[in-house]
Amino acid sequence: MVRGDGLYSGLIGDLKRYSYIKATIMEVCGTHTMAISRYGIRSLLPEGVRLISGPGCPVCVTEPGAISTAVQLAESGVTLVTFGDMMRVPSARGSLYQARAKGADVRIAYSPLDALNIAVNNKDISVCFFAVGFETTIPGISFTLKRAIEEGIDNFSMLTSLRTIPPAMEVIVKTGEAGVDGFIAPGHVSTIIGSEAYRDIAEKYGVPTVVSGFSAGDILTTVSMILDMIESNESEVRIQYEHVVKPEGNIKAMKMMYEYFNIYDIAWRGLGIIEKSGLKIKEEYSAIDALCRYDIEIEEEDEPEGCLCGDVLAGRAIPPDCSLFGGLCTPSKPVGPCMVSSEGSCAAYYKYGGDRVRYTI
Repeated sequence: MVRGDGLYSGLIGDLKRYSYIKATIMEVCGTHTMAISRYGIRSLLPEGVRLISGPGCPVCVTEPGAISTAVQLAESGVTLVTFGDMMRVPSARGSLYQARAKGADVRIAYSPLDALNIAVNNKDISVCFFAVGFETTIPGISFTLKRAIEEGIDNFSMLTSLRTIPPAMEVIVKTGEAGVDGFIAPGHVSTIIGSEAYRDIAEKYGVPTVVSGFSAGDILTTVSMILDMIESNESEVRIQYEHVVKPEGNIKAMKMMYEYFNIYDIAWRGLGIIEKSGLKIKEEYSAIDALCRYDIEIEEEDEPEGCLCGDVLAGRAIPPDCSLFGGLCTPSKPVGPCMVSSEGSCAAYYKYGGDRVRYTI
């Protein structure tokens, strides 16, 4: 844990001049959430500066109805393939791990192409990839679709639950429920969409936004950059992660994102339906869309009773606010996805601690 000495003492010392500022800064990336807790960064900030988590974990924001649909497909005899973190997320139908324990063919993949290869090598089974993610993984998912279509792999389909980050950020500042004064924008997502994707949010709502890297030094520098803009009454988009992120992003990857997907309205856990924030397979490729192929729908489903995961994702609460946190809900027996995912805020607080301890700077 960073304690304010050695390599970072200068950065932490620079933050002292912002001791009079009261500000709430939201990190919009699950990897940042884990890094902030791992390095004890909340404890190193001026007393009036709060860091809160946002909807930056794709596993966490996936609506529970989509998980129930995946379980339904697996239980119907389809070979269901997905990323590891999705396996333990609870739903009204149980989790994918529980479905596998009952005999369903549920497998873990490290990339969408792994799922496609299962279909190629097993022509006698129907394979469905449960595709969850943000702009970071969508180009790879789109490339997998392209391969499946061009090679005529007819025993492969996708159940998609794909989202784009900027619309969710806009909803958070528009409602004002989290009281966000600045954004730590996601580094990985921004390598694809670029920093300009946040320009309208920063300028329209007056919220300074900085794209950050993931080391302790990166995050401390980013917080300082945001506080400097707050102090100067500026609302700009800046890049701390300059060696990776460009203002225009990755044009080729963005083109790939929209080659096989259309924009539509999708539900986010904790935020409800957000307009133009989801991507679904285009109608001309409906044969590969699991919802069309198996004639099923994703139905609305309530959150587990007492779980505040949705409020945590929206910035309305922090994990210790939940009465289930650390008692009835732990990584070994999670009630909500924020305790399951390796990028979940509850998992980060449980493993590393959150705002329980502070170190004065």
